[in-house]
Amino acid sequence: MVVSRGVHGFLSAVLLLVLAGCGAEPAGPPDVEVEVGAQQLTIRPVQYCLDGEGQRYDTAAPILEVSPGATISLAVPDAVAEQGWSVQVFDDQLEELLGEVDVPAGERVFEEIGTDDVVPPAFYLVVVEDKGGTCGEFSGAWPVGFIRAGGDLGETSSP
Repeated sequence: MVVSRGVHGFLSAVLLLVLAGCGAEPAGPPDVEVEVGAQQLTIRPVQYCLDGEGQRYDTAAPILEVSPGATISLAVPDAVAEQGWSVQVFDDQLEELLGEVDVPAGERVFEEIGTDDVVPPAFYLVVVEDKGGTCGEFSGAWPVGFIRAGGDLGETSSP
């Protein structure tokens, strides 16, 4: 009987711990999911507002080699979709902003950019959370690089 109560008490405690974790916010910043063809990748932010504090992270942007004509799918967590977000397009050095696409309010997934939509064969997309949350002007940012296979790097041959 004592063993039975001990097991029952243990299972009750485990159940309470599991239920307490449901709906809880993650301890760290959320990830963004990227999919191009058969490639799937989770990217970490370089900055994010966590618990009302702007945080910067030493995160290197991953780089994917992609096929021409492929659709790029970006999926953000619910909290980012609720705040609003956009996709910024940068050059291959992540220095020159080439363009920006606003994602419709509340959308979690954006699939309106293809690998041929950007002129240079190597480029970065940065998912940027809209400003105005608990950190004011500070917002989340998730960069990912792309190199289009077979792309011309713009080098000219000498005669």
